[in-house]
Amino acid sequence: MKEEKEEPKVLCLKIPPPVVDDDDDEVVGEVEIQDEIIRKEMTTATKKAAKRKRGQHECGVCWRMCTTPSLLATHMRIHTNEKPYECDVCEKRFRQSGGLKRHVRIHTNEKPYECDVCEKRFSRADSLRDHMRIHTNQKPYECDVCDKAFRQYGHLQTHMRIHTNERPYECDVCEKRFRESGTLQSHMRIHTNEKPYECDVCEKRFRQSSDLRSHMRIHTNEKPYECDVCDKAFRHSNALKIHKRIHTNEKPYACAVCEKRFSRSESLKKHTRRWH
Repeated sequence: MKEEKEEPKVLCLKIPPPVVDDDDDEVVGEVEIQDEIIRKEMTTATKKAAKRKRGQHECGVCWRMCTTPSLLATHMRIHTNEKPYECDVCEKRFRQSGGLKRHVRIHTNEKPYECDVCEKRFSRADSLRDHMRIHTNQKPYECDVCDKAFRQYGHLQTHMRIHTNERPYECDVCEKRFRESGTLQSHMRIHTNEKPYECDVCEKRFRQSSDLRSHMRIHTNEKPYECDVCDKAFRHSNALKIHKRIHTNEKPYACAVCEKRFSRSESLKKHTRRWH
């Protein structure tokens, strides 16, 4: 008879779970957070690598992705302020050839974009787009402080300076500051005495186009501002504003000495000269 071989016995030991205290929990938590950060960084790096593989090119300054090397080169001019395209009329320079092309239309007076409602023409497509909002009354840009809405984003930016009191444009003669570049430009004519707007009837000259328009109403006798109480009409909006104080009895100008109030600043000045 064959002897039966005795199979070896296997001893199983029951190992208790490790004891983990609160400090170990914190360490494990930190490790998990670090692993998550590394995972996200690797995912981001993988995505960027995939974009580059698809033919996209990344700006080394702001990490913007461009689809072609030429677009990346054009984008880099924002950071370098390189402006290789120069207008041969006024020597103003541009980063892109398209910017120069649009600018040249100022000199040629070319206006290829026409409004199909009022037939007004424009030199730029975006100017036509902004103009169309006059007809649609669309005002997509809203102030998040006072809820006032605007047709153009630039108008909203300018408006926001009312709330922030930002005045980025400074006169280099008297250091007075302005919210808008156009207001500074008009102000500079006080120092230069430049009056580029001339009346073609009496040849009187003005610093601002709005002053010329107001002046022309003397010759045309146009009075577009009418009081909704007594129907009296005025050439200027400010004249109507002052007139309406007759009906409202508003007197915003007060004498600093006797506190007597007036509806017009001129009346206050006369009072001060006469009595004080």
